[in-house]
This record gives sequence, structure tokens and C-alpha cells, in this order.
Amino acid sequence: MNTPWPDIAHTYDVAAEHYAATFAGELAGKPFDRDLLDRFAAALAGRGEVWDVGCGAAGHLTRYLADRGVTASGADISPGSVAVARRCQPGLPFRVADMCDLPAGAASLAGIVAFYSMIHLPRARIPDALAEFRRVLAPGGALLAAMHGGTGETGSDAAFGLPVHVRATLVSLDEIAAMAESAGLAVRERHERAPYPGEYPSPRLYLWAEVPLAP
Repeated sequence: MNTPWPDIAHTYDVAAEHYAATFAGELAGKPFDRDLLDRFAAALAGRGEVWDVGCGAAGHLTRYLADRGVTASGADISPGSVAVARRCQPGLPFRVADMCDLPAGAASLAGIVAFYSMIHLPRARIPDALAEFRRVLAPGGALLAAMHGGTGETGSDAAFGLPVHVRATLVSLDEIAAMAESAGLAVRERHERAPYPGEYPSPRLYLWAEVPLAP
């Protein structure tokens, strides 16, 4: 696609209420995702802050982690999504943030969850986000990311049935793993699954990567 990359913050500002209503209960039908998040939560509970980066208006992953003992908070580039997430998930902190410029100190976080958020970056900027994740994660800290598998890009001029633009970068599991390793992260687990009924019909990719401990 040669058209300008859409303003994803605007897209999700407009779609925030619809998104929250649509995706609030999605994990109920995703046993693979729940198992992965359960293991990630068990590994990080009590170790420090974990940010759900690109949390979306539902804030449901943030809540899922918090319910499993994680000190979880949400971050999203869309102010509208953050406002709705605060209402949907009372008692949890949410902030407006750009994943390529997070308002967190170096080595300050125990973990980051980034489910289908890096997809909204142009391919050339995904390494910028991974480098930023590496910067803010403490030694031994972990990233759990989910992406759409494929090649090229996909998009729509009527996202969520609304007159807003959305675009997503598709990657292979080898590609996103190599990007993470280039950012200084060590890949612990990598998975691919077929889409569940009702999901966008793309392979689903998952990467669990960690900041190496100092020798």
C-alpha cells in the first residue's frame, strides 16, 4: 500500500465504545491465549509492574493479568480508548502512551504484554517498539507479544463498521523473532495457531522473549 499510514489513535478514539463492547469478553473463547497469559502472569506476579501496551478500550487483558496477581496497568496511544478502559476497568491504572516512546524509566518494568498492538506500526517501525520495550524492561523482564501472521499489509477504510481507516502489518514468526533478538531480547517461546471461529482469518503468532540477566 502506498497510501499514508492511518492515524491509529484517531481510529481507536472513534471506535473506542464499539471496540470495548465487542472485545471485552473475547478471552472466554480463546483457551490458548488464556493458558499463555496464565503462565506469563505466574512468572511475573510479585516481580514489579507489567504494562499492557496497546491495551485498547476494553482493558480486558490488563484486568486478566491483575486478577492473577500481576501489578498490571494499561497504556494506549488513543486517549479515547484510555478513557473507556478506565471506566470499564475501575481501580486499574491506564495511561496514554506511544509504544515507541514509553513514559517509563530504563529497566523499570517487570513485563510488557503487547497483543495485536505492534501490528499497527509500519514494518520499519516495529524494531523501534521492540527496542523501546528492551529499554524499559528490567534484567529478567519479559515481553509477551501477539501478531497477525502473513506477508505484506492488510487494512480497511471502514474499520469496525465505522468510517475510519485501519492498517496492520503482517509478519512471519521467524521475522518477529529475529526482530526481537536484534533488539537484545532472548526468545523463550514462540507459537503459531490457527484462528478461532469469529476471529480475523489470519494465523496467530505469539512470542515470549526476555531481557537476559547479566552474567
